[in-house]
Amino acid sequence: MSLNFLLQIEPTAPIEAATGVVEKSLWEIVQDSNGSGGWIINLWLTLMLGYVIFIFVERFLALNKASKEDSNFFSKIKEAILNGKIDEAKSYCSNSNSPSAKMVEKGISRLGKPLDNIATSIENTGKLEIMRLEQRLSFLATASGAAPMLGFLGTVLGMVGVFIALGNETSLSVKVIAPGIMTAMITTVFGLIVGIVAFIGYNYLVGRIGKLVYKMEITALDFMDLLNEPNK
Repeated sequence: MSLNFLLQIEPTAPIEAATGVVEKSLWEIVQDSNGSGGWIINLWLTLMLGYVIFIFVERFLALNKASKEDSNFFSKIKEAILNGKIDEAKSYCSNSNSPSAKMVEKGISRLGKPLDNIATSIENTGKLEIMRLEQRLSFLATASGAAPMLGFLGTVLGMVGVFIALGNETSLSVKVIAPGIMTAMITTVFGLIVGIVAFIGYNYLVGRIGKLVYKMEITALDFMDLLNEPNK
């Protein structure tokens, strides 16, 4: 039996070649979106995303550190003050990293002065501690709104690139309009991703700070009540 006919059979074309579908990596897709000025938008969004992640991680760790407080902290402070051990009460406060401890420490350092002065010093210290807790959070709020707008700017630039390319061609072709549309879509998606990450991160951190502020207010009230006791 002759097998020469087998040599005349052409090998089957790869599925990608037959269908015209070519798989691309994420990096190749991003590179395709860099036309029509899209690389500028992608660069800004990349830098913004990196800073957003840095702020979230840094503030998350800082809030975790500030939240660590001995459950018997105020009880120890109260006992020390009632026994006249002011230095011991200050030592308890200095050994704690919580904002509440810094407020109480400031109040203890003002003992002997009018209660209004003590209350004012505690309130001012509380405001400073809140400002420290909220460091750089404004950037997250800004990024949550600015990133989608940058993505929309990339959409406009991509469509402008499409019309410029069409104006230089005599016939409509997918290869002509694809780069501009790719720029428009990828920058929009990238901008939304950055905005969503910043928005969620901002609201999460604000919620954590709100809980700390509530604890600070309770501690300040308890301390002033201690000073207002009849035996004081």
